[in-house]
Amino acid sequence: MKVSFIGLGVMGGPMAGHLAAAGHEMSVFNRSHAKSEAWVAMHGGRAGASIAETAADREVLAICVGADDDVRAVVHDALGALAPGAVIVDHTTTSAKVARELADLAARSGRYFLDAPVSGGEAGARAGQLSIMVGGDAGALERATPVITSYAKAIKHMGGPGSGQLTKMVNQICIAGVVQGLAEAVAFARAAGLDAGLVLEAISKGAAQSWQMDNRWATMARGEFEFGFAVDWMRKDLGLVLDEARANGARVEVTALVDQFYAEVQAMGGRRWDTSSLAARLAR
Repeated sequence: MKVSFIGLGVMGGPMAGHLAAAGHEMSVFNRSHAKSEAWVAMHGGRAGASIAETAADREVLAICVGADDDVRAVVHDALGALAPGAVIVDHTTTSAKVARELADLAARSGRYFLDAPVSGGEAGARAGQLSIMVGGDAGALERATPVITSYAKAIKHMGGPGSGQLTKMVNQICIAGVVQGLAEAVAFARAAGLDAGLVLEAISKGAAQSWQMDNRWATMARGEFEFGFAVDWMRKDLGLVLDEARANGARVEVTALVDQFYAEVQAMGGRRWDTSSLAARLAR
């Protein structure tokens, strides 16, 4: 298919690379044009000089940028240039409000907007093994699925516009609680004089097992955090959760508390540390 991809960061770059490898006709754009040129040198396709040029006559536009206003700007610049009936697939984690707003805007122009946040992190993007939760028109998702499957291991349609973003919020609530529990567990094991490696071996095959335990326990115990999903981004995501909870009345007391713990990590200089750096505030 004729696909454009906007945003070639640690997630978007590998995702777009899988699209090129799958044989899609690629046009890419990044705010840093040098990054676009480097991507084209590695994967082929072409680098657009602007968002509108990149999106011109494309059947699918995939977006992976920073936050609500970034997505708004991309969609407003690209919408009129896309082929009639084109599908916009937004992989950015945003508010459900902006997803609904842009789905309505796209519909009025004869195009479609899917909110399709991802889970799996940089490793999942590089391996093409992301889990994707999608809100929006089911028919549009069916048309875009040959594109999305290039970097996904699971795609789930969650309902109408905004439901993909709401599902991602549930995902982040789960992660926040689990990581804080792991941080406290590592700190407790250390204070008790236990061998962290032996503790992990003993408990990781039972009811305490999780993806976070399997992939983050050892680095947490060693105090290694210079990788992974940044604290700044997690705080952005938890801010979306807390805003939505205030609107819908959900009680998310633990999530609100963990958000403040991440604020402490930021104050320690850990803005770009992995989310597992909650352990760092307990090691002081």
